[in-house]
Amino acid sequence: MKRISVVALAVAVLLLAGCTAQGASTSGSGSSSSDSSGGVVGAPQPVSPDSAAKGGTTGEIKSSNRDVITTGSVSITVDDPIKSAQDAVMITEQAGGRIDSRTENPATPNQPASANLTLRIPSDELDRTLAELKKLGTVNFVSLNASDITQQTTDLDARITSLKTSVDRLLTLMQQATNTTDLIAIESALSARQSELEGLQSQRDYLSDQVDFSTISLDLYSTGTVAPGSPDSFWTGIVAGWNALVAALGGALIGIGFVLPWLLALGAVAAIVLLIVWLSTRKRKAA
Repeated sequence: MKRISVVALAVAVLLLAGCTAQGASTSGSGSSSSDSSGGVVGAPQPVSPDSAAKGGTTGEIKSSNRDVITTGSVSITVDDPIKSAQDAVMITEQAGGRIDSRTENPATPNQPASANLTLRIPSDELDRTLAELKKLGTVNFVSLNASDITQQTTDLDARITSLKTSVDRLLTLMQQATNTTDLIAIESALSARQSELEGLQSQRDYLSDQVDFSTISLDLYSTGTVAPGSPDSFWTGIVAGWNALVAALGGALIGIGFVLPWLLALGAVAAIVLLIVWLSTRKRKAA
């Protein structure tokens, strides 16, 4: 009986220690959610699209010994989006990255060609790879966003370490168990600990992948399908106004061409009705 009581007491202590460690980790995470400057750790740090498009660097949003997830989007106008999509794939793979998704829309009589790719680029190769991608055509915009998750990953690491220690102790107790009751109790506690440990390790692996590989959405458009920037001088204003006038007239002509067959059909129906009314009136007068 003393042996059973000792093992049961040990299991209870382990369970209490695990819960206490998790509670401390959670409270530590909450109390450390703000840095000394009053900012929230892990909050997005947007990068100006204009500055990113000109400089194309992410050095200001990276720091040593920090876990930072970088995401962004890039829009480029190219002559042939389908060919440029393949070039973008080659650039990404040469940098050690991969393609998570790829959509190509070939040109049709109703729409120009376009392509969209989700690129996973190694974080330490992001600046160089973006510079190569910008050479594909005319950059419309570049937007980058960085999220610092150092506190979150630190908390996960602490909880994983605590659970590993708990699992090792339970395995030792399982080897020392002398009866079925103790063995069942230990196995139940061990199963719960291992399940929780695997879940935390899965979360940590996912965050590590997000940190190691930046996620960039690349949109490739055909020339003339993306509106140019605002005019910055008198002459460019005249050119932009003329192009707008031509586009408006072209749209008006298309609208007229679309409506004209309907107008002709309605006119024919109206003429037939008027003819019937005129003939009816004339017969009445003759009578």
